[in-house]
Amino acid sequence: MATHKKTGRRKTAQTKRTGTSAPATAELLLEIGVEELPYQFIAPALVSLKESAEALFNDHRLTFQSVQTMGTPRRLTIVVDGLAAKQTSITKEAMGPSKAVAFDQAGQPTKAALGFAAGQGVSVQELQVRQTPKGEYLFAVKREEGRTSTAVLLETLPQLVSGLTFPKAMKWNESGVRFARPIRWMVVLYGGKVLPIKAAGITASDQTKGHRVLGGGKWGTVRDAASYVSLLERQGVIVDPQHRRQLIEKQIAAICSKAGLQLNDDEALFDQAVYATEQPQAIMGSFKDAYLEMPEEILTTSMKEHQGFFSLREKATGKLAARFIAVVNNRAKDMSLIREGNERVLAARLADAKFFFDEDQKIPLEERAKKLSGVTFHRKLGTMAQKQERIRKLAAFITAQLDGSHAELPKVCDRAAALSKADLLTGIVGEFPELQGVMGGEYALHDGESTAVAQAIREQYLPKAIEGALPKTKAGQVLSLADRLDSIGSFFYVGIIPTGSEDPFALRRHATAIVRIVLEENLRIDLRSCVDQAMAIVAKGGFSGVPGSDQERRLRITEFIFERLRHYGRVVYALRDDVIDSVLKSSHAKSVDLVDLVQKMKAIEEVTRKPEFDPLIVGFKRAHRLIEKEQWERLPVDDTKFQDPSERTLHQAVAEEGQKMGFALSGGDYQEALNSLVGLRSTIDTFFEAVMVNVEDKTVRSNRLSLLKEVDDLFMLFADFSQIVVQGR
Repeated sequence: MATHKKTGRRKTAQTKRTGTSAPATAELLLEIGVEELPYQFIAPALVSLKESAEALFNDHRLTFQSVQTMGTPRRLTIVVDGLAAKQTSITKEAMGPSKAVAFDQAGQPTKAALGFAAGQGVSVQELQVRQTPKGEYLFAVKREEGRTSTAVLLETLPQLVSGLTFPKAMKWNESGVRFARPIRWMVVLYGGKVLPIKAAGITASDQTKGHRVLGGGKWGTVRDAASYVSLLERQGVIVDPQHRRQLIEKQIAAICSKAGLQLNDDEALFDQAVYATEQPQAIMGSFKDAYLEMPEEILTTSMKEHQGFFSLREKATGKLAARFIAVVNNRAKDMSLIREGNERVLAARLADAKFFFDEDQKIPLEERAKKLSGVTFHRKLGTMAQKQERIRKLAAFITAQLDGSHAELPKVCDRAAALSKADLLTGIVGEFPELQGVMGGEYALHDGESTAVAQAIREQYLPKAIEGALPKTKAGQVLSLADRLDSIGSFFYVGIIPTGSEDPFALRRHATAIVRIVLEENLRIDLRSCVDQAMAIVAKGGFSGVPGSDQERRLRITEFIFERLRHYGRVVYALRDDVIDSVLKSSHAKSVDLVDLVQKMKAIEEVTRKPEFDPLIVGFKRAHRLIEKEQWERLPVDDTKFQDPSERTLHQAVAEEGQKMGFALSGGDYQEALNSLVGLRSTIDTFFEAVMVNVEDKTVRSNRLSLLKEVDDLFMLFADFSQIVVQGR
């Protein structure tokens, strides 16, 4: 019998599947034919379509074997193998009133029984009396036969279609359905028969369309998934994205091999090529060698961002070649016209870039930097010139915390910070915003700045993605940290804080970058003082902060960065959540050295594997709870008031191990420090076995609580061990 839950006097109906033989199955094919979708929308839409379909089948008790999705810019397709022809039948059971309430002394049903039966849609005679732990109760038992899948699908598939969401959607007819692009046709076949569902003003059929050019605009009849794939292939459409990817990779490899060139691998470009085409065809084109005089980032960015072209390198030298590969959505006997068209478009782009590049070099970065006061950073935080000056001051503060082995570092960081945002006013960055920093480094070299300054400017925006490459130079690391700390400190200061999924200024990404740079480059800086400095610089700039103390703001920012550290610790170091929290919970009031915090976490994680660790934590938590809960006169421990040898033993052990632990902590030997704590385990256990803490004698009681406070303070010196969860070994 199903388990019954009670809420007040209402009983929750229960369901269970009947153990019948497997029903007949059939294949379901659904194609949504659309105007060309943006390539970025297709892969997420296919994932969503698969998940939504599986949820729909499970919710409606329709068993299935597998779900496969396929898609191109003009179609989103799902194929379901082994979809049951009928819903699984279920038996519903609902618990009603007790027998004593349901029947009177004459055995006649009362209003309670009649009402329950009516509410469940059964007669009183069909109600069953069952023995439960609470006595005899009435049950309504109904068998609900499964409906045909055809009936269920006719009702639910329209919601599956209209329920798909996109980053941007539109309405185009009176149906009111929102979709990324207008839906033009639908194919829905179940078991080879058309299911004429209606969605977005379109009635499904067995007719589909192939490639716009290669398919000739003709309709084709579909019988099942196999005929669907083969029909589309004859009409110029490779509907399976994986098949298209393999074809593109093979074509590009053949071109590179024949030309003696090497591809600049780019996974994002491969995705674009796969989802922007129905019949991919890779072709190689060329551009003038003269354009190779420009920095290669300009060339590769122009090819990628504007045209979706792959760049190539000479195999022998590794230098960028004056060649490119385009993946077009067509296949013709003579591809020369298509190649020439792509070459003309790229040539125009490169000519524009060359013009901007030449013009940019006529004005030094130092002159451009003076004009940043006319560029708004944010209406609440002033101009880009003010941000650049904040970065300059913060970079100096961070540099001062690093060791003295980098004699030129302060000078390099100061100069790089003073020019860091000047390239935002260049023509190239205006055309290609993703080249900010990169072009600043190029123009700095042209202006005669040192290589170190130019490299720091170039690296200031690294990492550009969560797992992207980090700045390689110390000055680049400092500049990147200063920029990100200023952004976080400034926006938090004026009350612009990420909430939920809203993070318009990418502050979470900035915090992740801070964690990665500090940990992976082993930078020993005090993050707490850096946060204080960032907010102080903003405050001195005259900007209006939200109500609250500096301490409150610092705690919010520190915890914000700690959230990224928690994620990093879990993913990169496989640390337990309670271990991470034990260290972080005890660090807010101190200097915050992320490298040191992670070292402590690793040390605790290591010691948790010792068999004596969990019993130690049990003893510690007992002491911790007592001193938190009890009220006593918090005086120093008086050894003349000891009544049991275990008290003196514990007092001496805490003093001895505390001295060892302090020495180990000062030397950064965290394993040895934890060994001192682990060594207290038997002494703590003996104490609790020998004495009762809360005795009637208030003097003895207070002294014992003070002794436990010594134990607690010693543990808390390392971390907040009250956060540790005993694993039960």
